[in-house]
Amino acid sequence: MPERTATARGWKIAAPLVLAMCGILLVISAKTSGGTDLRGSDLLEMPELVRAEERRVQQLAAQADELQAEVDSLTESRADDDTRRVQEQVEALRPAAGMTPVEGPGLTVTLDDAPRPVERQELAPNTHIEDYIVHQQDLEAVMNALWAGGAEALMVMDQRIGYTSTVRCVGSFLFLEGRQYSPPYKISAIGDPEALQAALDQSDAVSWFRSASDALGLGYGVELAETITMPAYETALTTGSRL
Repeated sequence: MPERTATARGWKIAAPLVLAMCGILLVISAKTSGGTDLRGSDLLEMPELVRAEERRVQQLAAQADELQAEVDSLTESRADDDTRRVQEQVEALRPAAGMTPVEGPGLTVTLDDAPRPVERQELAPNTHIEDYIVHQQDLEAVMNALWAGGAEALMVMDQRIGYTSTVRCVGSFLFLEGRQYSPPYKISAIGDPEALQAALDQSDAVSWFRSASDALGLGYGVELAETITMPAYETALTTGSRL
């Protein structure tokens, strides 16, 4: 009987502690999640779908790192069958992580600045000179729509977009991975061309740019292609650092 009494007393003490810990964990989880919505409506911020794709590629790269480490270990031990198996898994992950060149059907979107008014009085009503150029959020809107449309890979100008890629616009110039580009800007995507086109048509942010294109003369065009070839992402994924 004393043993049963001691056990009951222990549960009376432990149960509230367990419930309290569960409550703390739920609060921490809620605060950590912060209600993030990958399909948020703020179309002028860095697209959440792009960030989600970056996180997915980071996970793939991490898996590739782990498998490569296993390959190295197995190579040292000369376990030939295991080495080949793991190496095949590594190679299967490389395309999805952007570590190899890819090609396939898709489309290319071209964005261009409008001819700029020579004098301020030539501006359209309620517009500013900055309205006549392509901005960072315009590029991001297109990228966001293409990811949403199922793009398997993206390329801006001549560079493959990877998990550490940073697209920045300053004035009429685009800066990407230490290189400077001038308009027109080309964004290519590999995937189902019809699905990609539909995603562009359904994007509110892209529709806004197209409206501005009609009103102010900004350049917007879409070209479908049976085959688009993209290079490997140039940043060293296995270390997570920039070249």
